[in-house]
Amino acid sequence: MTKQEDNKAVVVRWVTDFWGETCDLSVVDDIAAPDMLLRYSLHEPRRGRDDIKAFMTDFRAAFPDLNFWATADLIAEGDYVVGQWEGGGTHTGPAFGDFLAGSLPAATGRAMRFTGTTVLKVVDGRIVEEIGLDDGVAALTQLGLIRAA
Repeated sequence: MTKQEDNKAVVVRWVTDFWGETCDLSVVDDIAAPDMLLRYSLHEPRRGRDDIKAFMTDFRAAFPDLNFWATADLIAEGDYVVGQWEGGGTHTGPAFGDFLAGSLPAATGRAMRFTGTTVLKVVDGRIVEEIGLDDGVAALTQLGLIRAA
């Protein structure tokens, strides 16, 4: 396999096991670099395995049905893999204060569904950064944290 194929395989596992329908946090220790950076517009940047696991633990507690999936073929060049995705979930869990635009009280029942594009950097089989450009306005509007103009 080529380096690009290897990197795509790492990203497929990450999307499936970390962001997918069921989350297996052991994937963080397996394929995330110790100081991995995770950055999306909805949340403060996260750095390091423990911080990333804590983020996902809280996110999935608040949105138990959280699920993201690929919507196009991955593109790989050098150390980078780019993917498009769709996903979301329904807030049926505890209060959630991780959004930069505000907090949700417990169990609002509000659903979010949105899309995005993510660039992941993979070095020696480990993800060192995941930088996403998402439609955070759609998600925050659906959750009632911002109003449409």
